[in-house]
Amino acid sequence: MSYSRIIAILLALLAFLFNIGCTQESPSSSAEDSTKAAVTTAAPETEASADAATEAATAAESKELDLSKLSTFELSSEDLHDGVWDEDITNTLNGSNRSPQLSWEPVDGAGCYAIFMVDTTASNWIHWKSVTESETDLPAGWAPESEYVGPYPPKGYTHDYEIFVMALREQPERIKGSFDNSNPKLLEFAKEMDGENEDNIISYGHLTGTYTKPE
Repeated sequence: MSYSRIIAILLALLAFLFNIGCTQESPSSSAEDSTKAAVTTAAPETEASADAATEAATAAESKELDLSKLSTFELSSEDLHDGVWDEDITNTLNGSNRSPQLSWEPVDGAGCYAIFMVDTTASNWIHWKSVTESETDLPAGWAPESEYVGPYPPKGYTHDYEIFVMALREQPERIKGSFDNSNPKLLEFAKEMDGENEDNIISYGHLTGTYTKPE
């Protein structure tokens, strides 16, 4: 066989092999297409999951009282100074375990007032839960021990203690909330207090202060 014929055969063979390589799909491009397909397929499912989560969150919020929609009235206490509660109201060795003095102006249309002191640092731990029909100036120690227990955080810890006074048109048959216990669903209980028509709570007063138990 002549040398020129051998060269021609080799060139033809190389051209054949080159064409085969060009027509085959590379592993990287195949993997990339598979990834795109997976993303495309998963997208509607992800969006559906996000929508479901949003709906669930909205439903949860609708069960809770939205304080931002209520009007407020001024509430004051002689036992709160510069955002710190006096030690005398605490349930500690140096405290007297007495309810703080509170005062506010009467609210038009209110048939009673529900009073809460809540440790918002400890999963809404209720320290005070009382109802008064017409009194709006409560002296220090007004609440009985069955309705008030003073702050008692761990030594060296600072907790936030908030007081809410809710002006109600009518007193509900029952005001939910476990006294001297945590109440994660406190805002849900408050919404029940607002009634089916969501108009039983006229307005509210609010105070917040801290207490740090000495080491």
